[in-house]
Amino acid sequence: MGLCGICLRLVVVVEMLLLMGANAAPTPPQLAQAKPGCRTTCGDLQVVYPFGTEDGCYLNKTFLITCNDTHYNPPKPFLRQSTSLVVTNITLEEGRLQVESLVSKACYDKNGKSISDSGPPNTLLRINQFTISDTQNKFTVIGCNSYGLIEGKIRNKSYSEGCISRCESKGDVTDGSCSGSGCCQIDIPKGLRQIAVSARRFRNSSNVSQFNSCTYAFVIEDSQFRFGTSNLSNTAERVPTAVDWSITGQGNCDKAKNNPSYACKENALCYQPPANNSAVGYLCKCDHGYQGNPYLSNGCQDFDECDQGTHTCHTQARCINTPGISLGFVMLLVGSTWFFFMFKKRRLIKLKEQFFQQNGGFLLQQQLSKRTGASDTAKIFSEEELKKATNNFDEKRIIGRGGYGTVYKGFLTDNNPVAIKKSKIVDQSQIEQFINEVTVLSQINHRNVVKLLGCCLETEVPLLVYEYVTNGTLFDHIHNKDETPTIPWETRLRIAAETAGVLSYLHSSAATPIIHRDVKSTNILLDNDFTAKVSDFGASKLVPIDEAQLSTMVQGTLGYLDPEYLHTSQLTEKSDVYSFGVVVVELMTGKKVLSFDRPEEERSLVMYFLFSLKAGRLFEILDNGIVNDDNREQIREVGELARRCLRVKGEERPTMKEVAMELEGLRRMDKHQWDKVEVNIEETEHLLSETSYTCNNGDGSNSAAAYDSMKDHLLVAFDTAR
Repeated sequence: MGLCGICLRLVVVVEMLLLMGANAAPTPPQLAQAKPGCRTTCGDLQVVYPFGTEDGCYLNKTFLITCNDTHYNPPKPFLRQSTSLVVTNITLEEGRLQVESLVSKACYDKNGKSISDSGPPNTLLRINQFTISDTQNKFTVIGCNSYGLIEGKIRNKSYSEGCISRCESKGDVTDGSCSGSGCCQIDIPKGLRQIAVSARRFRNSSNVSQFNSCTYAFVIEDSQFRFGTSNLSNTAERVPTAVDWSITGQGNCDKAKNNPSYACKENALCYQPPANNSAVGYLCKCDHGYQGNPYLSNGCQDFDECDQGTHTCHTQARCINTPGISLGFVMLLVGSTWFFFMFKKRRLIKLKEQFFQQNGGFLLQQQLSKRTGASDTAKIFSEEELKKATNNFDEKRIIGRGGYGTVYKGFLTDNNPVAIKKSKIVDQSQIEQFINEVTVLSQINHRNVVKLLGCCLETEVPLLVYEYVTNGTLFDHIHNKDETPTIPWETRLRIAAETAGVLSYLHSSAATPIIHRDVKSTNILLDNDFTAKVSDFGASKLVPIDEAQLSTMVQGTLGYLDPEYLHTSQLTEKSDVYSFGVVVVELMTGKKVLSFDRPEEERSLVMYFLFSLKAGRLFEILDNGIVNDDNREQIREVGELARRCLRVKGEERPTMKEVAMELEGLRRMDKHQWDKVEVNIEETEHLLSETSYTCNNGDGSNSAAAYDSMKDHLLVAFDTAR
């Protein structure tokens, strides 16, 4: 028998011994305890310290449970002073609460008119020092031709996201499936403390009112929910939601141990919440061989295995209680460590090989081997390289989060900074397309595209490695004005022109045309010179040359999403044109594309912009400090170009090539020539483009017709009046 065979036999023996050892000293269930002399229950809830219902019974006011026995019988426990979050369970070691949160509900009659008393169309979850669990919950929307919005704060920064659910008949809906037909779900970001949830419906939905008259939106613990067609007509008013808690305000365990208010008592250990737990601060647990409440003085007590019957001794044998872990078991573990890790290492190597093959590694190697002569060929990185580059994906290295994954800053062995994108999921049916996209993007050598350096395929989901862009996103520079100076108009126009040039290149000059499908200001990065770098091709589609459009499941970001694509699911290059038009309006106005904090008529930036343009009030809505006497006509021309990009029908929009040519022409034109624009109109039109779509709106008729059409369609798409 070879050495390898002997090792494998030893590993099997070790694992059997480990199993026996584990059975010999099981940890009994943790005892739930309130503070002595305090109320132990409120209705069906077992109250566990550090939580409590009365003064002196909780650690601090963050852990107050308000037991309302005046209006409810049996009593109901609410989180602090809240009247909307009912606490149903407290878990100590995991640092988790289960609460019942309200469902946002918006109902409509068969004519599409809102039923005002049908339920709360907007709900608020306010949990202050705790966080809504990003690992346990999903934001969920139920309804046909419906959408929901979730807005909140993460580290004092605004967050908003939407989820669209579409169906034309009951036959479109499948029990157990929540992928966009009758039900849609998205992940909850990490660190979310306060959220507002709202339910909405698109207009012209009378065809579904017979079986679905309401839209429901809520945050629910994923393990507690399975969608069924019955939910379309009947969804509960409250749903279970997971909340992460911890002891905050004292720093990590090392700092907290020196704090007079240190919460972990005798025979208890301090530990940081797991990496996938969105709570901050620290938690406590009883030491090995002890049980009870680690937050109470003498709350962790040694338990007697003999008395509790948790031993495995024979009937005639003498049972001796051992505090903590038995010495023999520790020796067994130490003696078997070498063999155990040898076995684990072998399994890990096999797992990496499986992931590499599953993620199309061999196909990618074949594709790249055909381009060995190219200096810019993408590299296949190992998992160890990228772990080392990111300090094992340390949370402090996170520089961005998106719908498709998390982005980390890393440093390769040559000390060059890179951005490493860790995707959330991978669709196995799209592996070949993913590999094709990697190969195509690795060959793009455009100065305004974030360059793909390579990828890692040894993990469950592929990791992508990009060049690191130093100056953040365009969104940050436009909207976080307290932290960044105002960008002058000349720079904004250059950013727009550079972005248009990239999209024109992707549509017209790439070997295989590419539709970006998620053009927005957060996906436009800026370097120190404010040069635009288009990023995030996670939603992009490669378009076969003989196909003008693709049928796809609708993806994108509300506010930037092409309304024609939203309603037909037909993706074309003109979808990028619409999204780019929204970015141009964002650049001009400095306003967010969707905001429910603004007056009703201003909530949709596109509608507000088009209305202001039609009314001749363009200069009243522009960002402060960008207009001067020399650029007014130039800004007016850019506004007109944005209007054409935002036309409802894609066929009426210009191509990105035409848009790029016009913007470049506007940039190159001497700013003092605008004074002569009326007498040199033919020369100007020729300079901009022979195929310019500039319209003469002298009588306003064309603009008005386009605006009215756009207004009607946007009301259908966003229904911001509700």
